Amino acid sequence: MLVAGEASGDALGAGLMVALQASAGGTVRFTGIGGPLMEARGLVSLFPMQELSLMGIAEVLPKVRHLARRLRETEDHALASGPDAIVTIDSPGFNFRLAKRLKPQGLTMIHYVAPSVWAWRPGRAKKIAPLFDHLLTLLPFEPRLFEEEGLRSTFVGHPVIESGARLGDRGAFRARHNIVSGAPVVCVLPGSRGSETSRLLGPFGETVRRLAGEFEGLTAVVPAVPHLEAGIRAAAATWRAPTVIVGAVEKYDAMAASDVALAASGTVALELALAKVPAVIAYRMNPITWMIVSRLARTPYVHLVNVLLRRPVVPELLQGACTPARLADAVAAILSDPDHRAAQMEGAAEAIAMLTPLAGSPSQAAAETVLKVIDGKMPASTAAAS
Repeated sequence: MLVAGEASGDALGAGLMVALQASAGGTVRFTGIGGPLMEARGLVSLFPMQELSLMGIAEVLPKVRHLARRLRETEDHALASGPDAIVTIDSPGFNFRLAKRLKPQGLTMIHYVAPSVWAWRPGRAKKIAPLFDHLLTLLPFEPRLFEEEGLRSTFVGHPVIESGARLGDRGAFRARHNIVSGAPVVCVLPGSRGSETSRLLGPFGETVRRLAGEFEGLTAVVPAVPHLEAGIRAAAATWRAPTVIVGAVEKYDAMAASDVALAASGTVALELALAKVPAVIAYRMNPITWMIVSRLARTPYVHLVNVLLRRPVVPELLQGACTPARLADAVAAILSDPDHRAAQMEGAAEAIAMLTPLAGSPSQAAAETVLKVIDGKMPASTAAAS
């Protein structure tokens, strides 16, 4: 049983499904919650995954009763179907509550994507250790943090490594969309959640307008996830610059065709690093949520390239700093300065190497670990249930 709650988790789940089938000779059956990528590989989702794609206290509070009902439905389904293992994928707000209900029932619980205890709330490592039998981590320094609390953990590598982000076709994309070969292109990525795009599309659009006035022939390209495409198209119609909206299928070609990116913080920022596209990272959230998160933060960075290298290789403009003027200046600096671009790409390559597993792909490493846990070949976690 797989439980994903947002687009990045859907991608992780889809990759894991493929790798599990390959490792087990096609004998695995799946159930649970997922998005279009997991559904394309045979999962029939219990309900639309987008219902769980919420972030931040202010966004979640109005949906508490509905989420509680979905939690009960998911718990009931797990107990009725009796899977060999339940792999919860990220989305800690929902999945940790689910694990707290299911682990005492004797079900094998595996969590994929460690909570960022290195960034904030380190006490979460001790708190979740009794909820799971095993943890699959994306970052090489994470297993130690959880094994100290008795939760067996395995670094499987970051899924960005197998995302295909490095395989985009620059020339083909520009030809398909009639973009002049020498024209500057900005890839605009305002997020995969409605709460993100609602806060970022405005400043991103004004940033594009400013850049278009400074760089002749500038074009914006916007890869949009399906459930947000209509809203993005409506917003982009006011940007006063040539704008190309494409679906997820063309995302990596769009990246390859771009000279710089303006992106929401998240997995897509790493995809840009893999695609060798220099970027400016931005984020806004509800002010109350920001006040709480910023006070609890244990790292000055949000982009994993910066976190891994412990220096600000990629510009980050967050919350109050996320203004059109500052965003435009940061993007313009990259477009205008080849040395600036080269330095960012050198740092990005260093970080990507740190996220690569020693053998195979991240999905393969994750699948092999899941099957070993099911077969009892992995040592049991030592955390005591509370």
